[in-house]
Amino acid sequence: MQRAATVSSISMQEQIAARAPTFVESFTPKLIATMREGYGLTQLRADALAGLTVAIVALPLSMAIAIASGAKPENGLFAAVIGGFLISMLGGSRFQIGGPAGAFIVLVAKTIESHGYQGFLAATMMSGLILIAIGYLRLGVYVKYIPMR
Repeated sequence: MQRAATVSSISMQEQIAARAPTFVESFTPKLIATMREGYGLTQLRADALAGLTVAIVALPLSMAIAIASGAKPENGLFAAVIGGFLISMLGGSRFQIGGPAGAFIVLVAKTIESHGYQGFLAATMMSGLILIAIGYLRLGVYVKYIPMR
């Protein structure tokens, strides 16, 4: 009798795990899911150390990208802090790192040169809205059709 109960509970767990997430579940940030499950001092310490490690690299790199792109260094700091906060708060993974990429220097510099800092901010906001729309419309599945080469 116990064996049958164990088998049925395993299959029930597999069914729950195999069930596709609802629309709301798909777009619920992992921060909320983590807080619902419980978040203690141990996790806070580990996350604070990880955040400090990322900040040591991300803050100077953000300032360097801003300077190389013709913007003020404080603009790079604002971008790193606000961007890092938003990535952490709204991200879809418990284990992710968000920060600047040096390869963007050329893109940021050219956009600021061509359209000014306000144009760069507008392009950044528009790209964020487009990415949100792609997520809500669940168009990310089409990435598999983009060739590797």
